[in-house]
Order: sequence, then C-alpha cells, then structure tokens
Amino acid sequence: MKENCLMCFCLIALFFLVNETVAQETVFKVEDLMTSNRTPTYDEMVFFYEKYANENPRIALYQMGTTDAGKPLLLCVLNALPDSAKTFEKARNSAVLLVNNGIHPGEPCGINASMQLVHEYAYADEQTQKNFPVVGIIPSYNIGGMLNRSSTSRANQNGPEEYGFRGNARNLDLNRDFIKTGSENMVAFATLFHALDPDVFIDTHTSNGADYQYTMTYIAPVKERLPEPIRTIQFENCIPYMEKSLPQKWGYDFFPYVSLKGKTLEDGIYSFNGTPRYAMGYAELFHTISFTTEAHMLKPFPDRVRSTFAVIMELIAWTMNNESEIEAAREKTKKLSWNQSRIGVNYKLSNEATSVDFKGYKWRYEKSEITEQPRLKYFRDSAEVFNLNSFETHVASDSITVPAFYIVRRTEGDIISLLDLNKVEYKYVKNDSLIRAEQCRIQSFESVNKPYEGRFLHFNTQAEWEPVEVVLNSGDVVVPVKQDKATYILAILDPRQPDSFFNWSFMDSYVQQKEYFSPYVFEDIATELLGTNRELREDFRRKQKEDPEFSSNRWEQLYFIYKRSPYFEPTHNLLPILRVQ
Repeated sequence: MKENCLMCFCLIALFFLVNETVAQETVFKVEDLMTSNRTPTYDEMVFFYEKYANENPRIALYQMGTTDAGKPLLLCVLNALPDSAKTFEKARNSAVLLVNNGIHPGEPCGINASMQLVHEYAYADEQTQKNFPVVGIIPSYNIGGMLNRSSTSRANQNGPEEYGFRGNARNLDLNRDFIKTGSENMVAFATLFHALDPDVFIDTHTSNGADYQYTMTYIAPVKERLPEPIRTIQFENCIPYMEKSLPQKWGYDFFPYVSLKGKTLEDGIYSFNGTPRYAMGYAELFHTISFTTEAHMLKPFPDRVRSTFAVIMELIAWTMNNESEIEAAREKTKKLSWNQSRIGVNYKLSNEATSVDFKGYKWRYEKSEITEQPRLKYFRDSAEVFNLNSFETHVASDSITVPAFYIVRRTEGDIISLLDLNKVEYKYVKNDSLIRAEQCRIQSFESVNKPYEGRFLHFNTQAEWEPVEVVLNSGDVVVPVKQDKATYILAILDPRQPDSFFNWSFMDSYVQQKEYFSPYVFEDIATELLGTNRELREDFRRKQKEDPEFSSNRWEQLYFIYKRSPYFEPTHNLLPILRVQ
C-alpha cells in the first residue's frame, strides 16, 4: 500500500467542485467522439465533463488550480467517492492511472478518447464501475492552446477539421516545462500529480515524422535508467501484455515510437530519450510507470482516436489485474532510491543494435518540382515489412556520487518553492553554524543561441565539488537524499544532469563575473606577480609559447594572470548548492 501523505489533506482545500453550468452550453455528440473528423471546443468539453459528473456519483470533477489562460485545470476522477478527501486518500492507497490530454492541443486524440472513456464508464453496470482502478483524467492540460483554435497550424496532420495550438497562453511548449515550471499549468499539474501519486501515467500525443503502417506507437522510458523493479514490471510484464492484447482485441499493433537514426529507414530507428523536462520523464522521477502514446499523424482522425482509446482501456485493464505487483514494484523502487551510492547520468544512445521487423511503405527519392532537389516520397499502396537495425540501448556517459544531504541557500526562493511543490522533505537551518561540506563550482557549459521555452538552456555542463569549511545561515535548507523523492532531488540539484535547475538557468547570476581590471593599471601588478610566483610565471610562458593566438592577445594574457591572482573573485562560478557526504 502507498504511504499516506498527511500534507495531501492540506491540499484538499484547493479542490473545488466545478459549477453545474458553463457560460456556453454547447453539446458535442457522444457518437461523434470516435467516428467524426471533429474534436470538441473547450466549452463543449467542459460542458460534457460537468454533465457526466453531475449525473454520476462515481464521477467527480475538480479544479486543481489556475492555468496561464486564467481558466482552471480540471481533473476528472472515475471510481470516485462522494467526499473529495476520501477520493484522494483512496487514490494514494490503491492502484491509480492518470491520463494527460491536450498538452499539445493540435494533437487531440486523447481528448476525444478520454471523453469516450467517461461515457462508457458512466453507463457501465455498478460492479464494473466498482472494479475499476481509480482513473484520473486531465481533459485538456494546455487550455490556452486549446482556445487558440484553427485548422492550419498542423501542416503534416490528417485532421481533425479544427484543433488547438501547440503553444500555451504564454506560448510555452508545456511538454518542455515539467522541471523548470515556468507556467501556472505545471504548478496545478504537480499539485494533482502528488495528490494522486499515480501508479501508471499516460500522456497522449500525435506523431510527427516518418510514414509507416502503424496507427499507434508508444514511448517508454530509457530502460537502462530505470531501477530494476520498475524496469521489470514495465518491460517484462506490461509491454508484452500490450503487444499481445492490443492487436488481438482492437486490431492495432503496439510498436515503439519511430525515430529515424538518419534521414531514411535504411539507417535504422532508435529509442527516444525522454528526460525530465517531458511529462513522461517527470513521472519517471517519482517511480511511476509511464508511457507516451503517439497516434500516427497521417491516419484518419477517428482511427487515431480509437487506437488511443484502445491503449487507455488496455492499460486500465492491466493496472486493475496487476495492482499488487505494481504497488510492490513501486515500493521496492522507493526503498532502492534511499540506498544509492552512485548513479549514472547523461545517458547516450549506444551503437549496439538489434534486428526488428518494421511495417513500413516503400520509399524513394524523387526530384522536387518546386526546389528541383531530391525529396523523400512514401508509397502507401506498397506496404512492406523491412528488417531494420533498432538502436535501443542507452549508456550513462557520466556518474555522480549520491550525498547524504544537499544544502540550498536561502537566497534561492524559486528552487525552494519547487521543492515544496514536489513534496520534497527538508529542514531549515535554525542558527548560523560552521560545517565541512562540498560546494559546486561550474567549470564549463554551453548554451543555446536563442531562448528555448523562455530560458537560455545550458548543456554539456562540467562541474566540480570543492571541499569547503563554510557557514550555513539561518533559513538555508537541508535536503536529505534518503527519501522517496531522491531521484527527483538528484535530477535537479546536480548541475551535470541534463534537466538540472542549473541547466534551466535558475542560477545564471552565479556564473557572471562581477569585477574586472583596467589593463593599464593591472600591467604593473601582473609584472610583480610573475616576478614573485614561479609556478605562475612558468605556466604563463609555456602558454605564450604553445598558443600563438594567446600570445598575440594582450587582454587574454593579462586575464590569464588576473584569474590566478588574489584579485580574482573567489565566488565566480560557485553555485549556492552544497552537499554533505
């Protein structure tokens, strides 16, 4: 059983039952959900959920916080109890599956499919309803994008007639926001995610890439990054079940998402690495079995909706039939996270490949009538099974030592607020005190050339932890790593992790040098330093000799000496993060 979280009861005050009416009472016909080329408008969707929640005692609808669009993030719960507090307590102590829809509202397959699920649950017999696991549904996560409706923003997609836009009300791609939390949407999502503590998570999408026969593909986490209990139950139990049940019951294959290794199929396909910036990668940090569904963009919209519905239904059935095994795997994983001494980071795709049969179409390059350059063309009337190389193995390119504690300086309010949001346990330092610790200094990093989702994202970060004797101040935060949220803590506080808070520009002020020198003044000081410091002098003369560009640049030569002098600021590149082994 899951451990009860007392803090969650404090959150229940934030969950308000949605009003019984909406401003615009528009009705989307149920029979159109999986048969038409339409997806509901925002008002039609809200009216639908309110109607079913008002008419069915086992269906509840909650507001979980506001979004950037100013409208509430809704959560529909199937197999709910009349009391909201008891519903969330039931979720945390039994099998629960969470479905997230409309993170990209131009990919609305899951929006329609989840409405069909609610309809079928509402009309199921009482025993069927009782046997359901708790199912949470986010009808549409990106409400601002859903309201920005058109029929032209998805040039590569076959329907529906109208749909929403990828960016939210602040033009953020919310499927890059799960660590940095730059949107109100994500604050609301984290609130409901930790209130439910889902065992299984599904994020519904539509693909955008190669053409092939499959209607439904899926993304799973990087296998090598998962702790053994979760890896085993997901890859040796759940996925084999889905690979068998989906074609037998629904007529759809369950094939991994198709990412091309090169420009064409002959170069092979590879497994996508969903880091914690993505919804699925975020869920992975909390030991949740997670999938992203990718219905193929060029298949008819009703077929895409039906295949998404099929995946949701089969994962509900698998969750219901494997509740005890799922709970046991998650509990074992949490215990393992308490006792790690070193973990791999920065997983990269290896050159190891396996052979896989792939249901594709014949293709060739033809001369473009527009550009007169070669263009890739698929022939859907010539289906073929190709034997391809599949690159599925990822290898950690680095590792980090797992400390006993991290310390976050009180100055970093944005970071501390995200620790709170994600239910990380920590304690405040009450009195100033001197301790021995290690403080993180950035050695090097690269940054994108233009803003990426509102930030100048860093990458290829190198850092060292320097032993220090340092004073902790009252209000600093001590974060023990031995807790259920250990994987999340390690992902955000060590700057070498791809989606660390450092890489998401939370601490940029610490890598900006504040003091410099005037060359005409420092020239005399530099001469004195070279005369009295033999090691510095030898290093300087060696670099002059070996580096012509350096020896021709007066500023760089003086700066070389300045950086190694007592005048250079000791806190440059030193982050407000410490660790204690």
